[in-house]
Amino acid sequence: MFQVMRTRGMGLLVTAALFSAGTVSAAIARDNASDEAKEPAREAPLHMLVSINEQKIKVYRGLDLIEVSPISSGKRGHSTPTGVFSILEKRRKHFSNLYDNAPMPFMQRLTWSGIALHVGKLPGYPASHGCIRLPRAFAKSLYSMTERGMHVVVTRDAANPQSIRHDILPQPYVPATEIASLSGKTIEADPALRGAIQPANLQAALPVVQPENPHFDRPLRMIITPQKLPSKMRVLQRLLNQMGYNAGPVDGVVGRKTRAAIRLYQEGADLPVTGQITDALVARIHKEAGYEKPHNAILRVRRKFSDIYSAPVSVKNIDQEIGTHVYTALDFEQGDNSVEWIAVSAEGERGGQSDDLLNRIDMPEKVAKELSKMLTPGTSLTITDRSFKRNTGLGTDFVVITR
Repeated sequence: MFQVMRTRGMGLLVTAALFSAGTVSAAIARDNASDEAKEPAREAPLHMLVSINEQKIKVYRGLDLIEVSPISSGKRGHSTPTGVFSILEKRRKHFSNLYDNAPMPFMQRLTWSGIALHVGKLPGYPASHGCIRLPRAFAKSLYSMTERGMHVVVTRDAANPQSIRHDILPQPYVPATEIASLSGKTIEADPALRGAIQPANLQAALPVVQPENPHFDRPLRMIITPQKLPSKMRVLQRLLNQMGYNAGPVDGVVGRKTRAAIRLYQEGADLPVTGQITDALVARIHKEAGYEKPHNAILRVRRKFSDIYSAPVSVKNIDQEIGTHVYTALDFEQGDNSVEWIAVSAEGERGGQSDDLLNRIDMPEKVAKELSKMLTPGTSLTITDRSFKRNTGLGTDFVVITR
């Protein structure tokens, strides 16, 4: 059984400049007492895994498998797409606007193009027009458990969630401890303090209140994908122009002006004047121009189906396969300083193991801090080299099709 360990923060509100040891101890005691009176932690987030080859759907709460049911997916010519989806819409009574107004009870939409979970006949093999058919009793029970935005991962072969720990996965933000200091000069200058406190330096660690997250009940959907970098020649032309060597248009074409600019630079740098572009020459120009190689991937974040944040990150060995991997934060409470994560590979062995992939991610410290401040229970991070743009838009999370 998987167990989440929690460490609760103090959460004391500082209202005075000085604290005696007894005052702080009493405040800590009251805070601990209030912690003990808190309601039990919420349950881990739900997520669903659908296997086309097994014709099964598995419902997990965290790492715990709580429901399994047979399905019927899309038949030949109408195959169900595999990938990473979220529930976009829920309707107890729904009728198809594509196939003769066919009834689709307890419908849970995965794409706006017509893929959904719903009640339907299960002959024991793929028979739908692309949707995932469910038994009525199971569909009704599942409908009562889910919410819009809940993850559904559809794979060919069976996939299972695994517990994972890695420094790149965000943890709840923990503010640094602040220090209150009263010097002898401060005490001497204030008549109210003279005589009550000896004129000596006094420092006390003041508990810092972790800022409350007003969106704590809204899981984030995050995705990291590679981005195309500008060509080496375009960068070189831009830097030469910035340095005053007039390399012509920044078009990546090594023409007459670009070669003339290179020869002029070589002459000024006491290098052999060849007009040739070498790695050593490029590195020297980069260094002299103060150029830093840009990040080769981008992180995007959505909340309630809307973009709220983006930042550059890097992936090592970007030319190697990445696959599609989904990492999900389990439950935690405001004030906790740690959270456990689980991982699911949505493309089997493509791209390697989920924990190995995290070793390839390089995230700037500032970005990691921002994610920690935004982190909420059930937040997911998808890392993929597949495109998400075709099926991602207004009213969706990041939809990644893997087939």
